[in-house]
Amino acid sequence: MVPRPADEPAEVLRRAFLSALDAVSPARLLAPHLGGARPDFILAVGKASVPMACAALEAHAGVPALVVTPHGSTPPGEVRPGVEVIAAGHPVPDGGSVRAGRAALERLGSLRAGQRALVLLSGGGSALLCAPRGVTLAQKQALTGELLRCGADITEINTVRKHLSAVKGGGLAQATRAGVRTLVLSDVVGDPLDMVASGPTVPDPTTFADALAVLDRYGLAAPEARAYFRSGAPDTPDTLPASEATVIGGNRHLLDAAREALTAQGVPALILGDTFTGEARALAAFHASVIRSIQQHGTPAPRPVALLSGGEATVTLGADAGRGGRNLEFALALLTELGGTPAGLRGVHVLSAGSDGVDGSSDAAGAALSPDSLDRARALGLDPAEFLRRHDAHAFFHLLGDLLRTGPTGHNVCDFRAILLT
Repeated sequence: MVPRPADEPAEVLRRAFLSALDAVSPARLLAPHLGGARPDFILAVGKASVPMACAALEAHAGVPALVVTPHGSTPPGEVRPGVEVIAAGHPVPDGGSVRAGRAALERLGSLRAGQRALVLLSGGGSALLCAPRGVTLAQKQALTGELLRCGADITEINTVRKHLSAVKGGGLAQATRAGVRTLVLSDVVGDPLDMVASGPTVPDPTTFADALAVLDRYGLAAPEARAYFRSGAPDTPDTLPASEATVIGGNRHLLDAAREALTAQGVPALILGDTFTGEARALAAFHASVIRSIQQHGTPAPRPVALLSGGEATVTLGADAGRGGRNLEFALALLTELGGTPAGLRGVHVLSAGSDGVDGSSDAAGAALSPDSLDRARALGLDPAEFLRRHDAHAFFHLLGDLLRTGPTGHNVCDFRAILLT
């Protein structure tokens, strides 16, 4: 690894990212929604479960609570004394996920008619809360892994997971007589309530037939799941009259906050959109075309300008896949796209990161690009195209010294991409 000097434009992007994360912290987004009737029970599930639970317990001290969080994210003592905390697997469920699913069903199931449950959901909940139906845990783990590798997007993945669960797809709300109020921090493009954490407390518009169609689309065998989907078992509920849900924040909030942070640093910023999906490489090609348009024609905005975009990309992995995630792959693909053009990376600075601080199988949030990235890679004998072919972006940016490490942020509001053209 070669050390790189401090780079002011890169620091501008880093400050904007961290400032935006602070501005849309789960506690800040949750605070305006914590008035009203005192709940009888609080359930917090997801990557932002701890800060959401802490904010809710600050407003409703003494209310019994269950917090479900990824392994290694937060020591139980950092929530509140007496609060039950279960650590579970992500992105593939594990035994902790099953314990959490069982506990959530039992705790809400014990509430009486007339009582109230406050459910705080954030991304990651689909894996963290698991109650296998029609398959074993091992079979669900294997299928989850296949879905994550095949290039399916989050709505397709969750369509399958919902129909193999007693807790997802409205199952949790169906299991209680209490009224359920859910506050949602969205990590899904478009903020569909039934897809964030696989919608455990909202009606499910998808069916067994939809889940089968996903398996067919990607050629996944999954014999046990297919048998269950065709078994005639009761489908997920399409109505839940005693349950209400509200999205309190998502990717657009993050991008708006980043634009404000950049403007405060004297950098004009343009949001390209918060609904980008599809393969990370295709998104990189699109962003490269916008960069070239600015370099050559000054459109859609003249330099200097920062381009912001969000959404959630996908990566279809091969058998020899290395380490990384969609944000690292985007950055590496963008480097290869721009590396073959006359202007190349001249005046181009990039930050691509996951808002949760963990990008796929990497321990980094993402990576940075600078005008000299390709020259430094060549000096080290690194071929970006070869690393991209192997989906091994983590190794590439580690050797280059350009990984962004934040650790788990306690957020999960999709992807963050910032491109500064000076």
